[in-house]
Amino acid sequence: MKIISWNVNGIRAAATKGLLDQLAAWDADVVCFQETKATEEQVAEVLFGAGYHVYAHSAEKKGYSGTALISKEAPLSVKVGVGLPEHDGEGRLIVAEFPHFYVATAYVPNSKGDLSRIPNRQAWDRDIANLLANYDEKKPIVYCGDLNVAHQEIDLSNPKSNYNKTPGYTQAEIDGMDYLLSKGFVDSWRAQHPEEVKFSWWSMRSGARAKNIGWRLDYHVVSERLMPRVTRTDILTEEYGSDHCPVLIELEG
Repeated sequence: MKIISWNVNGIRAAATKGLLDQLAAWDADVVCFQETKATEEQVAEVLFGAGYHVYAHSAEKKGYSGTALISKEAPLSVKVGVGLPEHDGEGRLIVAEFPHFYVATAYVPNSKGDLSRIPNRQAWDRDIANLLANYDEKKPIVYCGDLNVAHQEIDLSNPKSNYNKTPGYTQAEIDGMDYLLSKGFVDSWRAQHPEEVKFSWWSMRSGARAKNIGWRLDYHVVSERLMPRVTRTDILTEEYGSDHCPVLIELEG
């Protein structure tokens, strides 16, 4: 099974840049989107005719946040939202159940430039980790998306100048990722590429992508017992259409 995750920074904008052609070329079994910036109806309209079952979760605020999950095989069940009022309303989580595992897509809250949203982010990290652990008790899970954290120094271009100053690389957010992994999960790409420097997001200012001044913010985090079935992980830096690039995982069996 091939699962691709991508923060599209607006799914309608991505559609004007060749999204449907990309989907056809990837031929993935499941594709997860973050920051769709669209209603459920708009997501369905964009993806009409792509050959997938489409599930979307939009924010109450128009043109903000939002997630979507599309799959060739219809899931056994789909749940949108976290189920806690402090985290819902921004369309940030979808969990789809398949015969052998769950696939969850998340657009994790950004802590904001002044770091004022750190308390909310800490609550999200704790609550999502516990929620995923509950799912994991039933079936293993693939948790993917824009997790809005560079977990280690190797995951961003300028760690020293950004540490505890820039959202996505504060100790609070690093601790949140540590807590998630402590629940029996693995950062699949880093497990397969322990020393490789590769990024999935670049600022749209100052030619950051051309200079490869970036961050790895996009992940497939999997249940530990799924790792033996992971045959490939990749960060698709040759794919364009957003300030993020897609990330990929393939599982056998």
